[in-house]
Amino acid sequence: YRRLHTKETRLSEFNQTEIKAVLGSYTKVLFVRDPFHRLIAMFLQGMGISSSFSSFIQEVLDSGMHNGSMAWKPLVSLCQPCLVQYDYVVMFGFLRQELGHLLHRAGLREGSLLPELTDSQVQWTYRWLSEQMFSELSAQQKKQLSHFYRWDLAALPFSSSFLSD
Repeated sequence: YRRLHTKETRLSEFNQTEIKAVLGSYTKVLFVRDPFHRLIAMFLQGMGISSSFSSFIQEVLDSGMHNGSMAWKPLVSLCQPCLVQYDYVVMFGFLRQELGHLLHRAGLREGSLLPELTDSQVQWTYRWLSEQMFSELSAQQKKQLSHFYRWDLAALPFSSSFLSD
């Protein structure tokens, strides 16, 4: 399947047999982030036209699955974790620990390639931000967001997400 390993070829252009062969020849790593944390990051980066977080969330909900930005679509719809057998799932907030393990498994020295990551500070900051931002949302928005990301919450380990409550 050497011809399949070209930059120009998209996986969707192959038949099922070719897809299985291509995916089987790679180590597949999926980097995931709590959906609510993704929304906070997008809002803080100014991805919406809204002046408040609640208005931004309403934009996301109104756009829905089919018209929404790739930036906030559920991961399950983008990465197909139920179809692709990923070798590793790396959680944002645990990057230092998980990347160290991944590099070790790949036979690379852990310290040589890792940037300085401060996972505990990131986790604390997002926990605090999540509490603040979540309190701005209406009960209806909270319910709709949980429904919107229900497949991500079911398929991936986001048990401490505000959306899984």
